[in-house]
Amino acid sequence: MLTYDYAIVRVVPRVERGEFVNAGVIVSCAEQGLLQAAIELDESRLIALDRDVDLAGIRAALAAIPLVSAGGDAAGPLGRLSVRERFHWLVAPRSSSIQTSAVHTGRCVTPSLMLDQLMRKMVRQPAA
Repeated sequence: MLTYDYAIVRVVPRVERGEFVNAGVIVSCAEQGLLQAAIELDESRLIALDRDVDLAGIRAALAAIPLVSAGGDAAGPLGRLSVRERFHWLVAPRSSSIQTSAVHTGRCVTPSLMLDQLMRKMVRQPAA
């Protein structure tokens, strides 16, 4: 069994109201040097919270999360940080429209499979 950490990515269109839409997941497993992120924003749910939300700005900010997770030149200077440093940067508390939940820990055999499982459980709407 391996230990992994994860956080839910939230979009908070009006910070003063504290309402949010879960939009993605970040998963890290230090033992495997794994850092993955997936984003799937349900824009209709977000617009229901704030019809004047800056969708273009939100999309751009969310698009950066998988890039930083993957590392490398496409992520700019952050891409050169270690996996653990990038994870901590991604989950650091912010008071902006893009926030993450507290970091949670789990144990499993294959941490790379947890991203999809967490997306299904925490982000995607259940099938009707």
